[in-house]
Amino acid sequence: MNITRENIDALNAVVKVDIVAEDYQAKVEELLTDRRKKADVPGFRKGQVPMGMIKKQFGKAVLMEEVNKLLQESLNAFLAEEKLALLGNPLPRVKEDFNWDAATLSFEFELGLTPEFEVDLKSKKKVTEYKIIATEELLEEELINIQTRYGIATPVDEVVLEASVTGTFVNEEKEINTKGTFLLKDLKGKKNHKKLLGAKSGDTIKLETKDLFEETQKLETILDIAGDEIRDVPVSVTLTITDITTTALADLDKELFDKLFADGSVTSAAELKAKIKEDAEIQFKQQGDQQLLNAITGHLVENTKFELPAVFLKKWLGTAGEKPLTPAEADAEFAKSENGLRYQLIEGKIMKDHDIKIDYTELVAYAKGFIRTQMAQFGNMNPEEKELDDIAGRILQNQEEAQKLQSQLISQKLLAFYKENMSFKSKELSYEAFTKEVYK
Repeated sequence: MNITRENIDALNAVVKVDIVAEDYQAKVEELLTDRRKKADVPGFRKGQVPMGMIKKQFGKAVLMEEVNKLLQESLNAFLAEEKLALLGNPLPRVKEDFNWDAATLSFEFELGLTPEFEVDLKSKKKVTEYKIIATEELLEEELINIQTRYGIATPVDEVVLEASVTGTFVNEEKEINTKGTFLLKDLKGKKNHKKLLGAKSGDTIKLETKDLFEETQKLETILDIAGDEIRDVPVSVTLTITDITTTALADLDKELFDKLFADGSVTSAAELKAKIKEDAEIQFKQQGDQQLLNAITGHLVENTKFELPAVFLKKWLGTAGEKPLTPAEADAEFAKSENGLRYQLIEGKIMKDHDIKIDYTELVAYAKGFIRTQMAQFGNMNPEEKELDDIAGRILQNQEEAQKLQSQLISQKLLAFYKENMSFKSKELSYEAFTKEVYK
């Protein structure tokens, strides 16, 4: 057997594998002999079928199977020995008139090679890092929300400005059929207010999802649907009202504080507001960090220039899935996935150059932290270590869940690295201003 590689250019190569009879003949003979022992042909005793008949019936299929197996093993070994960084998988060059009876069987494979490039973390063009603050207006609004949540609700006959409305939202095409509760004041625009003011239980009202609520997240929660599916394209829903209530606000007193914080850590409205501010800005920081990582990703993709073996990748995408793609479909798939591929290469380069990696112990610790947070949301503040170890072990046995946690941990490490090694423009603003600037 002879394997050679020819570099077409910096991003493309061809591997040629020549296989001769000595490479496979002994194994083919062994397999045919085994078939002869097991063959059950009328007119012959079992195991006594002439070898010529066996070869005629099974020879070509056994030859092809053994050569393909040998070809795959030898190609994999060659690529590992050469330590080639490939994009996609080797693509065989198909020969329509391939001669399986030739003395030398020659096969060729196209390779897409990973480009070489450098990542500049000190670019003059800066990414914006947002510091999101909880404004006094937001804190007052959250105080009202808490007082409403713990207040006394009273049914009313029709929708008024301060009413809480419960009803069923339906859109058959989008398979929406969910029950939700919202305050009338949460609706966006006078037009929507006008539609609901004065409505009674049992009334059905047609609404458009675009700009329905002041907060998009409210719409996503109520309709149980991803916001990008309904944010930009209006979707009509019908709302059938089932309940209308108004709420007398709970007093900001010891009874309310003890319901919220049984440990007695909050004893006044000022302390409650400070606690709300602290918790809100922790959440804002998490959201700001995610936005920063997204912005860095876009920045690095835009400012790290390198070529890709695009022609090869389009051909590979056309054959990689369960269903072959047409050239036009493969072009579209490449255009859709190109930036993601570029960032994967950039991320891999950064991790390799700066020795950023995770081990299983770190992954277990991260999984346990995630589990601890989830359990705390359901009131279990002090789970035992053994319980955490057992749950983490079960989760990490699930390959999909393990990969998800690993990806989150890598993102966390990369963000910490970026914060240490990149400089940013800093901008302080309210949560409302942040969402308007970043998401609209």
